[in-house]
Amino acid sequence: MQSAKEKAANAAASAKAGMDKSKATMQEKGERMTTRDPLQKDMATEKKVERVDDAELQKQAAESQNTATSRRRPAVELLAAQGLGTALATRSERVVGSCNNEA
Repeated sequence: MQSAKEKAANAAASAKAGMDKSKATMQEKGERMTTRDPLQKDMATEKKVERVDDAELQKQAAESQNTATSRRRPAVELLAAQGLGTALATRSERVVGSCNNEA
């Protein structure tokens, strides 16, 4: 199950990719309208395809990074929620304290 932070980060990555894809489409249309040369029109289309593919790859990379980040965090949060971090620190203080008292 995705965390709220992961969902928000994925939504932001998806929105950014959508904006980049729209921008690439509009740039292509502008370039195609300003030229009469069929070769330049084809080059504008190729640029658009590259930009759209790049935006999609960046989105997928962001989503995989968000997933990896959210997968690492729960183990630490679980230990903190169960008080294990505090219990371990208290137990080690008692052990160190009892060693110092014996000397």
